[in-house]
Amino acid sequence: MSTVTTTHIEIDEQGTAWIADSNTKVIEVVLDKLAYGWSPEEIHFQHPHLALAQIHAALAYYYDHQDELHADIDRRHQEVDDLAAEAASSSLQQKLRALKTSRKR
Repeated sequence: MSTVTTTHIEIDEQGTAWIADSNTKVIEVVLDKLAYGWSPEEIHFQHPHLALAQIHAALAYYYDHQDELHADIDRRHQEVDDLAAEAASSSLQQKLRALKTSRKR
C-alpha cells in the first residue's frame, strides 16, 4: 500500500497562507466562516472555483493557526480604521464637505 500526501495550502514569501492552485488566501475563507457563519458547503457555493477539499484544508489551517490569523484580522481592521480616519481629515474631504454645505444654502 502506498501513502499519498497532498497539501492544499501554500505559504508565500511574506508568510501569507494561500489555497494551492487558486488565487484565494486562506484568510478569505476564514472571514467568510467568521462573518457569515457559512458551512464549507456554503463557502463552496459562494466560491465554486474552490473544491471542498481546499476549503476544508483552509479551515484546518485556520484551526491550527487561530491566534496568528486572528492577529492578522485585527491588524487589517486597524489599517482600515487608520485609513478611514486619514481620509476623513484629508484636504479633499474637507473641500467636499464645504461644497456640500454651500449647496444646501
